[in-house]
Amino acid sequence: MEDKRFAILIDADNISSKYIKIIIEETAKEGTITYKRIYGDWTTPNLGSWKEVLLEFSINPIQQYAYTTGKNSTDSAMIIDAMDILYTGNVDGFCIVSSDSDFTKLAARLKESGKIVIGMGQNKTPKPFVSACSKFKYIDILSGDKIKEDQGKNKEKEESSLTKEQDIKKTIKTIIDENADASGWVLASTIGTILQKSYPDFDCRNYGCKKMIDLLKKLEFSVKVSKDKVTYLVQ
Repeated sequence: MEDKRFAILIDADNISSKYIKIIIEETAKEGTITYKRIYGDWTTPNLGSWKEVLLEFSINPIQQYAYTTGKNSTDSAMIIDAMDILYTGNVDGFCIVSSDSDFTKLAARLKESGKIVIGMGQNKTPKPFVSACSKFKYIDILSGDKIKEDQGKNKEKEESSLTKEQDIKKTIKTIIDENADASGWVLASTIGTILQKSYPDFDCRNYGCKKMIDLLKKLEFSVKVSKDKVTYLVQ
């Protein structure tokens, strides 16, 4: 089967360059990357760290001047480019890299057109954008960053949009009740598939586990190997 083709579009004003390696690696797991574009005002010094990695990762910088104070013209440029790429028909999916909720409607529109939409951003990304994507990856969690608590006395801590562990456990119980065989067992792969459909941001790595089976054990579900010693059953 031929690899799916993806376009990566990065909001440079919103995402740190330290995440570039994981952005590329996670998208490459989904298919072949055919477009790599990054948007921002490259005349400003705050994008200096991005300039250092553009050549290394062969990313095409798109210049977008900030014409009006307080308005994010980068968002508009990304959205216009995404729609242009959509109408060329050259890709099967998009990777939208930003923690900005302004891309929520774009993600929904691309999905309506039958495209896979992978969102990537920090765990502070607003839930509407996360939910609008086919999949969402928290690049700060996957890269090993710890969620930092705000030290300021007069500032509210930004709430993580990561689906809570207890919600995952509750959904797994429902999946088992609805899909178990006569003995009460269900395939672990079935649980993983339904969880991904239920929660776009589901990834067992978000909860400190490398594999689905490790997460199931962590959440205290009974696990056994099937008779063919190939699949796992959960109860």
